[in-house]
Amino acid sequence: TRGRTKVIRGPSCRFTVLILGLDFILAKAVHSTSSYGPPSVVMAIKRASEWRKLPMTLSELCIDTTLRCGQSFRWREINDEWTCALHGRILSLKQDPQHLHYRVTWPEPPQATLTPPSANGVGLRGQDDTEELLCRYFSLSLDLGALYEQWSSADANFRKRAPEFTGVRILSQDSWEALVCFICSSNNNISRISQMIHKLCKHYGPFIGHVGDETLHDFPSPDSLTGKQVESHLRELGFGYRAKYIAETARVVAQEKPPLWLESLRNPEHQGLQSWSGPKSPKSTYKEAHEALLSLTGVGPKVADCVCLMGLGWGESVPVDTHVWQIAQRDYKFGKTKSKTFNKAMYDAVGDHFRGIWGQYAGWAHSVLFTADLREFSDRKVKKEDIQAVETQTSVIDDMAAAGRRKRSATVKTEVTNEAKVEDTKDGVLLQVDRVSKKRRTRRRP
Repeated sequence: TRGRTKVIRGPSCRFTVLILGLDFILAKAVHSTSSYGPPSVVMAIKRASEWRKLPMTLSELCIDTTLRCGQSFRWREINDEWTCALHGRILSLKQDPQHLHYRVTWPEPPQATLTPPSANGVGLRGQDDTEELLCRYFSLSLDLGALYEQWSSADANFRKRAPEFTGVRILSQDSWEALVCFICSSNNNISRISQMIHKLCKHYGPFIGHVGDETLHDFPSPDSLTGKQVESHLRELGFGYRAKYIAETARVVAQEKPPLWLESLRNPEHQGLQSWSGPKSPKSTYKEAHEALLSLTGVGPKVADCVCLMGLGWGESVPVDTHVWQIAQRDYKFGKTKSKTFNKAMYDAVGDHFRGIWGQYAGWAHSVLFTADLREFSDRKVKKEDIQAVETQTSVIDDMAAAGRRKRSATVKTEVTNEAKVEDTKDGVLLQVDRVSKKRRTRRRP
């Protein structure tokens, strides 16, 4: 069909749409008169590239696991493809046993901009650097098979669980995106965090395009989250107390910290997605980066460790939440204590314990066991010993029930359960475990 131009006007925006049959629609954000909400856009057309592929076995990278295990919250599975608006482009991925397949769709050159603070990063106009982006994003320079062998030889528990969870890599994400996403992770779950981040990008991030009925936005910059009404609007969107943390942290990063402050905290041996060539601080160590992040509103030790690991390239960082604490107690007999609170000293001790076992990339090994413990992947971890344990437990419960039925007098059964609650704050209380006693009176009828 012949191209034609159509202008669509709205109360606060103006769209110019060039219609060229089935071509892919992309866009860039331009001036909007609203104080918050989705920006006005100028639409442009661009065909998606052909599918390309990188040699990649599932043992070196499994995107179906890596993109679902609570590292990134913007990848969407659409028609058996993983899709995300990443650094100014739409990136689609799929995988077979021997290759990682990828397809990229760029905006037209006049519209092509990157999401700040990545102005000096990959994705320059006129260059298709997507292969380089993928290599950095998935840290493909690391030999994951060799790391699995190292962890398996040092740890019998890892050796037992790892075969069902091969190919789990730590993503090298934009440090600002990682910071905001993990601020949202406090007292939350993967599904709800993903919904919140989707709303954040939809209302504040630059619109990139559509895949089917899905609207894709890149991640918003710190500047875009500094408006006076941002906090109240985020509360309306369901962010709760996290709205204040996000708005305040955006203000500090955008207006008080020097440019590329977050990137200055990066592991100097791990380039990440940025091509930053600023001076390296002599104190650019994991501990220094962790302490610097703790100065931000809403960032406690666990959030700081998540950002260090997945946003700043510090492989030894071990975020400790309820899952990891339970793993440490259950599988490593760690912290046999009757204390009701999991304090800062205990938090550090768990991380140091795992660093002592797994070494420089302890955070990577921890993520494999974290993934294995998620309900999302429960279908992979049903083993014979698990079934036997359930059968034994059921038998004991049945025996107790039978004994109770033989008693004619009233009995009171007390059930003691541990309810874990994450409190990722800076006041020293990170994880509070409350012992709750529930009394239930039962009487056998004569």
